[in-house]
Amino acid sequence: MSFTVRLDVAKLIRSARLAGLNSDYALAKKMGINRSTLSRVIDSELQPGPAFIGGALVALDPLRFEDLFVVVPDQKSERTP
Repeated sequence: MSFTVRLDVAKLIRSARLAGLNSDYALAKKMGINRSTLSRVIDSELQPGPAFIGGALVALDPLRFEDLFVVVPDQKSERTP
């Protein structure tokens, strides 16, 4: 079985708002990523990669990895025999 990282969207949005980042554009800029990348990860169209994870942790410091992300079984690997 393999695993993947998922974003806790509610925690990311709540933490961003508390940090004064009141739009996706402001959060993406602070994270150093494109707004479209942020939107696609929030909408579960894209997995959070290293740049996203690192950007979130820097933008929302002092939050830690486990505050914003969860490690879950990879659904794709479960379907493959």
